[in-house]
Amino acid sequence: MTTTFFLVRHAAHDNLGTFLAGRTSGIRLGPAGRAQAERLAERMRRETFAAIHASPRERSQETAYAISSACGVGPVKTDAALDEIDFGAWSGKTFAELNLDPDWQFWNSDRGRAETPAGETADNVRDRVLDCMQRARSEYRERAVVMVSHAEVIKAVICHVLSLPAEACARFDISPASITTVVSGEWGARVLTVNETVH
Repeated sequence: MTTTFFLVRHAAHDNLGTFLAGRTSGIRLGPAGRAQAERLAERMRRETFAAIHASPRERSQETAYAISSACGVGPVKTDAALDEIDFGAWSGKTFAELNLDPDWQFWNSDRGRAETPAGETADNVRDRVLDCMQRARSEYRERAVVMVSHAEVIKAVICHVLSLPAEACARFDISPASITTVVSGEWGARVLTVNETVH
């Protein structure tokens, strides 16, 4: 028995790429991000899925609700296992600031050994999202589920399925409002698509 996972990155907030949002509260979708979420939601109307799970971050919730509204699937189920990496004191800092921090540089160069100021590691992230997917497999056998999360969380899944080291996350993109599709069964898992974007 298999379960298909549509791993969706949230749509873009207004200041994407300028600072590390992390788990900072109040980061919502602006007009461009809402339009992006609507395009994504329209794309998801082509799929059949049983449920939508989402990270508790506002930007993920808003993206998930757009899909729910367009596809008539709901309510959105909030799952902390899909949350953004806990970046602790790094959250809210600009990338210009972070690039001067040796610990940030270590995090990006040796993801397998580094940890964030909050103590979360790449292994922690991988384990919590895989546990979430395992629980979903039990609930949605022979069906599909949408999981709205964050770039690094989705990258952790891909690296695991493809047996890549954590550092390989820098070699591919997970864009805002993108869809990455993974199918999972008793035999393991395989990646069907990565970073499908809707323009």
